Amino acid sequence: MKVIKEAYNWRYATKRFDANRKLSHEQVETLLNAARMAPSSYGLQPFEIMVVENDDLRKQLQEAAYGQQQLTEASHVMVFAANKTVDEALVDSFMQRVAKSRGQSMESLKDFRNMVLGSVSGKSEQGKFQWAARQAYIALGFLLATAAIESIDACPMEGFNNAEFDRILNLEQKGLKSVVMATVGFRSADDKYAGLPKVRKTQDQLFTFFK
Repeated sequence: MKVIKEAYNWRYATKRFDANRKLSHEQVETLLNAARMAPSSYGLQPFEIMVVENDDLRKQLQEAAYGQQQLTEASHVMVFAANKTVDEALVDSFMQRVAKSRGQSMESLKDFRNMVLGSVSGKSEQGKFQWAARQAYIALGFLLATAAIESIDACPMEGFNNAEFDRILNLEQKGLKSVVMATVGFRSADDKYAGLPKVRKTQDQLFTFFK
């Protein structure tokens, strides 16, 4: 518990990264696996994560993110993109993964499939997308928490032109739409925000207990 508390006090939304320091392959895999293992409704994971290292792409993304320096200074840019369409094909793809992973037949999953499909089908198209986006945010939270525990700096970011990101990363062709991103790497010694005290609600302001 002490380690987690110290890690969360250490982390902050990094504004300036050390462009000369890169994450190792193992560190990147640790972060991505945290996002992969995050829970999602029914286990569907209606999103994908674009991991961007290419300098040219990062410069284009920076322009679409209003010039924010994290896009080119961080070691990696990780863009979370939600499925624009949550349909029968997505549900069936998930069921196939369940059958393969757990050694079950598709027939034995029929009732589960129908329940999941009925649930998601009852939402409007916009409702489906917003639901998918919320699942991506859960994965982002797991990635950020893991980054802190592993002493990796990160900054969650919503301030970007989604349509431009979608164009640059060809997300439309994959049936995806960008919703949020995280830049990850190591903080710069010049980042003035690193040493600032955290500003948070008190426990009394934030929590209500029903006993």
